[in-house]
Order: sequence, then C-alpha cells, then structure tokens
Amino acid sequence: MSRWSGRAQVEPLAALVAVFAVGLAVSAYAGVLDAALPTPDRDVAEPTGQRVERAVTDAGVVEPDRLADGLHAGPDGYRLNLTLAADGETWREGPPVPDRADAPDALDTAEFVVSVRVGPGRVQPGRLRVAVWS
Repeated sequence: MSRWSGRAQVEPLAALVAVFAVGLAVSAYAGVLDAALPTPDRDVAEPTGQRVERAVTDAGVVEPDRLADGLHAGPDGYRLNLTLAADGETWREGPPVPDRADAPDALDTAEFVVSVRVGPGRVQPGRLRVAVWS
C-alpha cells in the first residue's frame, strides 16, 4: 500500500487561508450586528433635535405655537420633551424631564440656538432644548 492511501488532504496554506476567511466573516457579521442593535448610549438627541427644528421652523424662524408639532419628530419608543426659551419667555411641550438618576434608560439632551418669533414682526435669538429618553 502506498504512502498516500486515498484519504483527502489539504495543503496547510489553503487550510490557513480558509480559517482566516471564516474568522474575517464572523468579525464582519459581529460588527454589522452591533451597529444595527439599539443601545442606550446612542446619541439620539442631536438628530432628533434637527428633525424637531425643521418641524417647528417657518422660513428659518421657530414658531412657539408650533412647538407641539415637534413632538412627532421623536424616534419611536422614546419620550420627548421640548423647551424653547427666548426674550424672557419659556414654552414647553411633552412629559416632564426626569432627573438623570431617575431616568430608566439613558437621558440624552441637545441644545440649539434658534431664531424665535416672539411677536408680530419681532424675532429674537433663543434656545431650543431637546430631551430624549426611553
């Protein structure tokens, strides 16, 4: 009987390349899966605030009467509080913001400098604060 008895054999280099390819595929899958799953430490306030600002702005000026329209710009499954302050006045929409210690999951906030219509023909600088939590 010969030394090579008909059993299948693989070259060592080919086996190493196959193991490397499988390891690379598993790593790529884990990276994509991690990016797709929601985590509590994600930054949701900044993009939510940008959507809210577009929803409550008319010609680049925030209308305080439209602040409630911004609540629809929040992500599904999250609570949203909007606070607009300008010219000594404050407008609020949404549930009260919990303390950071009491928030069930991460509380994320963002602030934007905006122009606010405070009266007919009167526009003042103001701040739009967006708080998002689940």
